[in-house]
Amino acid sequence: MTGSTTTADQPKAYSSPLPTPRPHLGHALASEWTKLVSVRSTVWTLGALVVLVVGIGLLGVGETSADDYRNVPLSAPALFGLLVGQVPVMVLGVLAITSEYGTGLIRTTFTAAPGRSRVLTAKYLVFGAVAFLAVAGSVSVVVFASFIWNSGRGDRHGAGEWLHALGGCVYVTLLGVLGLAVGAMLRHSAGAIAVMLGLVTLPPVTGGMLSIWESMAPVGRAVLQYNAPVALMQLFGVPNDGSTNMPSNWSQMLLLVLVTAVAVAGSYVLVERRDV
Repeated sequence: MTGSTTTADQPKAYSSPLPTPRPHLGHALASEWTKLVSVRSTVWTLGALVVLVVGIGLLGVGETSADDYRNVPLSAPALFGLLVGQVPVMVLGVLAITSEYGTGLIRTTFTAAPGRSRVLTAKYLVFGAVAFLAVAGSVSVVVFASFIWNSGRGDRHGAGEWLHALGGCVYVTLLGVLGLAVGAMLRHSAGAIAVMLGLVTLPPVTGGMLSIWESMAPVGRAVLQYNAPVALMQLFGVPNDGSTNMPSNWSQMLLLVLVTAVAVAGSYVLVERRDV
């Protein structure tokens, strides 16, 4: 009969012979790992980190003796390079997501994985692990070299100094995670990198300027106490001159944790609400 169709004429539903598992965080982690290790920016930024921390650190070790470590930790030479090496970590954190916005790959990513929060979580986890291992590995090389070069001294404060160095590595890793969060919110490499560089370099200058005026002196002193370079020196166990009451290591770490947590939460909200 015209207009009627038989069961035999109806198309059959397609069934893929390949397994189609439900997407989960493990798939996103594998994808983000592949993307992170396959781009040149990762090699250049992490390479710069290793060269700065290990290179400057070993130069510092070669110029020291056992007597130099009576008041400073064995990890102090690693701190010299890490004060500059924190910049590549922040840059890599920014590029871990802004590079996808710049090339348009982010559209493909969100099409293949509609769960945007899952993708962003995978980015944070993969980047955080890679950044921490790179920072901690570079610092460990310098600390071991310092221990060997000044053998006989390291058995006195070794455990405590390792904990201080570990705290510094966590701090720098958090700066990189903060860079990733800022990059996710701004979606622009140059802008996000400028924000992170300003966050690290401007507080010491701004604090010094504010301290000139008596009315702003308390604010200036607070800014001079709570900033990334000072926090790193404290976390590595480098003693201050004792002229001012510095905040505790926990206060320095807690401040960065809170700032990073707020930025990460903002990145989740914006990534979910925006079209791309």
